[in-house]
Amino acid sequence: MPAVGLASRQSVEAGFLTIAALNNRRIADDDDPSETPDVIEYMTMMIGVVYAIVLGLAIAGVWEGRSAAQESVRIEAQALHEVQARASVYPAEVRDRIRADVDAYVDHVVHDEWKVMSDRNTLTERGTQLLDKVRADVTDYQPKTDHEGQAYQPLVDQVAAADDARSTRGQNAGATMPGVVWFGLIIGALVTVGLIFTLQIRRTFRELLLAGLFSALIAFLLFLIWDFDAPFGRGISATADPFLDMFPGVAR
Repeated sequence: MPAVGLASRQSVEAGFLTIAALNNRRIADDDDPSETPDVIEYMTMMIGVVYAIVLGLAIAGVWEGRSAAQESVRIEAQALHEVQARASVYPAEVRDRIRADVDAYVDHVVHDEWKVMSDRNTLTERGTQLLDKVRADVTDYQPKTDHEGQAYQPLVDQVAAADDARSTRGQNAGATMPGVVWFGLIIGALVTVGLIFTLQIRRTFRELLLAGLFSALIAFLLFLIWDFDAPFGRGISATADPFLDMFPGVAR
């Protein structure tokens, strides 16, 4: 028999023997959990504390990422709203063109680009083109009065702010937690929960219930991290509410 096949067979046999041994394990009537060495209890406590700190940092990190994503949406919407408001000093033809192009861009972001960000974690080429059109509307116009000249640079700055916020929104569209961090979180959860059963825990209903609740809490916290990890793609995600608040006409 080839060496690889023999090794595989031995591994399978060892796995079955281990499962059988664990399945047949019984807690003796005279078993005393207080006999657990103090050093093991101390190490278990320290592992639990360290894992709790790691979980807390992970939750804080993904929540901060979600908050930053929502803030970028607010800045983008506010900048575009300022463009529409400041364009009032321009002639009617220029002003109406700028406002119509801003509305077209916002409408695309809310009803089309948002779904693409959620599904594919990226921005759309159409959105880039619409924002470039707004930029061209603002920069191509030559101010004819001092009042228009004073409004020109602030308008350009607001378009640049909207473009920068859009880029930040695109960078935040995908997951932020590296795979190696997820590996550590999952392994840490398995070790922390597994240690409960290594300290001679009795199989009473009360102890099993507490162990189950503890395991469920860790599972819930991991789910919370996973949900926050994609700011635009999952349940508790950043919303397009700032656009809808600033541009109520795009809601449909």
